[in-house]
Amino acid sequence: MTDSDISLLGTRNRSKWIRLRTMILLRWFAIAGQLTAIFVAQYLYGLQLELGLCFLAVGVSVIGNMVAIFVFPENKRLSETENLLMVMFDLLQLCFLLFLTGGLNNPFSVLVLGPVTVSAAVLALRSAILLGTTAFVLITAMMFYHLPLRTADGDILRIPDIFVYGQWFAISIALVFISLYARRITAEMNSMSDALTATQMALARAQKLNDLGGVVAAAAHELGTPLATIKLTSSELIEDLDDRPELQEDARLIREQADRCRDILRSMGRAGKDDLQMRQAPLLEVIREAAEPHESRGKTIRIAESPDPEGDPAQPQMLRRPEVIHGLRNLVQNAVDFARSTIWIEAIWSDTQITVRIRDDGRGFPQHLLGRIGDPFVGRRRSEAEKSHRPEYEGMGLGLFIAKTLLERSGAELSFANGSDPFEPVAPSGVPTGAVVEVTWPRARIVPSGAGNSFAIGENRPITA
Repeated sequence: MTDSDISLLGTRNRSKWIRLRTMILLRWFAIAGQLTAIFVAQYLYGLQLELGLCFLAVGVSVIGNMVAIFVFPENKRLSETENLLMVMFDLLQLCFLLFLTGGLNNPFSVLVLGPVTVSAAVLALRSAILLGTTAFVLITAMMFYHLPLRTADGDILRIPDIFVYGQWFAISIALVFISLYARRITAEMNSMSDALTATQMALARAQKLNDLGGVVAAAAHELGTPLATIKLTSSELIEDLDDRPELQEDARLIREQADRCRDILRSMGRAGKDDLQMRQAPLLEVIREAAEPHESRGKTIRIAESPDPEGDPAQPQMLRRPEVIHGLRNLVQNAVDFARSTIWIEAIWSDTQITVRIRDDGRGFPQHLLGRIGDPFVGRRRSEAEKSHRPEYEGMGLGLFIAKTLLERSGAELSFANGSDPFEPVAPSGVPTGAVVEVTWPRARIVPSGAGNSFAIGENRPITA
């Protein structure tokens, strides 16, 4: 898949995924909680509150919700700016209520964390920083400026100043920590979701290409009979039109085009409606199929075999699963991208497992990323030297993730390493000291059930003209 396909999955548009209905529903819950707290404080505990201003603050939220319900469609998706304004309004409304009810002396002051956490999870970084800064400024101001809480006897309820400072300090730290935590976790989940979606798209594309081969084979088989009929009929017309040379020439053209269609269908791939080669193939042929698209990119790809000396030396047949071919192809592509001149692909098999080892003569995996190889969107800033060496490369870190996910789905285990010590001098071109990737399957997972190393898979029905 292309980088433009991946960009459609990016997190930059996630803030537009929030429905207005969701924000309205959350605000109704907040309004109900605020009204409950006001009535309990006023009538159960006898606190003297500025009820008019408190109800004004809550009434503004009610009016805002009613306007949103009647003006906008129920399924409206909020833009980045609209989301920011909605959450900013909730923050300002909440802080105004806290100002009327004791500021940081009010235990509900911790609710300031709610809008900030929401912004960190769904909004862009700039919007999240703006909202977090606004929250910090407001709670700092409320530490000094607020209306006091008074009992029915007129006494002021307040906690000691050291606890007020502690409350401010705790909320300030929580604003930063919870925002970073929520943003990091959300980004990780979104990243994994995007990468898995990209993997599904890549596998679907590989499956379609694989199915296309079967469609071509079926078409060749099915069209054989009508083409033969056209050829036979045109031949009879040629014989019957000896006295009409102009029409006889048209009949010859029909027969020639029928022969051409037959030749095209025969050259388009495997014959037969149920080509057994579409199911399984020798191990080296599967590797060659995976590496074939990259053989013309100016690098040498060497494929070798290494059977277990104590086992059967015959090459095993393996299932031609789309995820296996596509996964190996991605690994080969990565090796070709970073190799200087040569890529080595070694097929190793024994009675219990099958291994494909891919090596190159590049610089290897970066040491600080070696433990994270296979994670989605793992990348690093390239130096100017790297950009000049490989200006066409714009990797997004998805290739190895897709390969790892697809191959592990087929039962494989992958390991990543470097072929040389990073502190040693750079080896000359043509020496396998770069990245090393090993893909190992239990033999029972990749070799067709009941099959030996070498066996007849049957004969396909030929296309008959």
